[in-house]
Amino acid sequence: MLVAVLAACSSPGSSSGGASSGASGGVIKIGIDVPLSGADASIGIPTENGALLAIQQANKNGFAGGAFTLQASVLDDAVQGKHDPAAGAQNVQTFIADSAVLAMVGPFNSNVAKAEIPLTNDAGLAQISPSNTNDGLTIGAAAKQLRTAHPDVNTYFRVCTRDSKQGSALAQVAYQRLGLRKIFVIDDNETYGKGLADVFDASFRQLGGTVLGHEHVTSNQVDFKALLTKVKALGPDAVFFGGNTSTGGGLIRRQMADVGMSNLPMLGGDGISDAEFVKQAGSAANGSYYTVASPDVTKLPSAKKFIQAYQAQYKSSVGPYSASAYTAAQIEIAAIEKAIKDNGGKMPTRADVLKNIAATSNFNSPIGKVGFDANGDTTSPVLTLLHIENGKPIVVDVIQLKS
Repeated sequence: MLVAVLAACSSPGSSSGGASSGASGGVIKIGIDVPLSGADASIGIPTENGALLAIQQANKNGFAGGAFTLQASVLDDAVQGKHDPAAGAQNVQTFIADSAVLAMVGPFNSNVAKAEIPLTNDAGLAQISPSNTNDGLTIGAAAKQLRTAHPDVNTYFRVCTRDSKQGSALAQVAYQRLGLRKIFVIDDNETYGKGLADVFDASFRQLGGTVLGHEHVTSNQVDFKALLTKVKALGPDAVFFGGNTSTGGGLIRRQMADVGMSNLPMLGGDGISDAEFVKQAGSAANGSYYTVASPDVTKLPSAKKFIQAYQAQYKSSVGPYSASAYTAAQIEIAAIEKAIKDNGGKMPTRADVLKNIAATSNFNSPIGKVGFDANGDTTSPVLTLLHIENGKPIVVDVIQLKS
């Protein structure tokens, strides 16, 4: 498992400071938990980079008046090339055991979050995800079951929208914008993928569309031709996939072409927004539509400085969730600095930081003004719709949603 620590403007041996030591000075850490290896790395690493950039800039700008050094503690939650809930839970336990970790950014995937939230809720460690979209993480009976240790305390927040909004928006795109009437739905049977597919399925039917069938694929499955041959025989206008590239998205798209469905569009959510999808699908990726649960930052004036700094630091374009991870880290940094100030310059507690994060409202960031509601959901939900043409994702529209 990859472990990396960024200690900008500090000596390598600097590691003092605890979550409630009462002392001034030392090191304060922000944990970062995302998939950094295998198929998920192409989206996990740019997300990690966004959070790292925020921490690096904070130190450069004199974090907490120079009284403390801010560090990132980075852990990989991918196992054998794919995000893994057990690995995410283990990573969170590592953060919790380190009293200098006052907040964390992540995870990237919803099923990993499902394994982590009970732990952060029990420990009172604030976490902000740049990309989790499953509804059950913040609302309803499923969310309550994740918070049995402290039912009245929320430690989990996200700067992206939920699947109930993403799935219904995708159904509207399919039915109203693209004029599709018959769709076959496939999902990876994971927390995120199945949740998104279920919402799309119900929403598309509600609009008057026909769902020809809804199948779940199995973990580590790589051959989908038998399923896709059955799908082709039903005469669909398109195929919808709920899941990630690492759970079959790119292979399904490529094998659609293999069975003679290259002319049909494939629709999906942000799980297929990574470069790996195009790599796996090859030329068959063209014609695919997907949404990203964040704004198109390349068109936002508020993101101009972030994009310039990111490209200068990493010599690459920003990823779909780089700006969201940067924003998550910025919110945590601001909450920590306020807690230090309110504590007379001494090391704050995790509870102090959590309180400040929960109160976030109209926070200026590259993705716009950000705030959280009582459930930890963003008060500024937005989706970006993209279409793959000539092997490249092209922005079709930015969809503003109701909070």
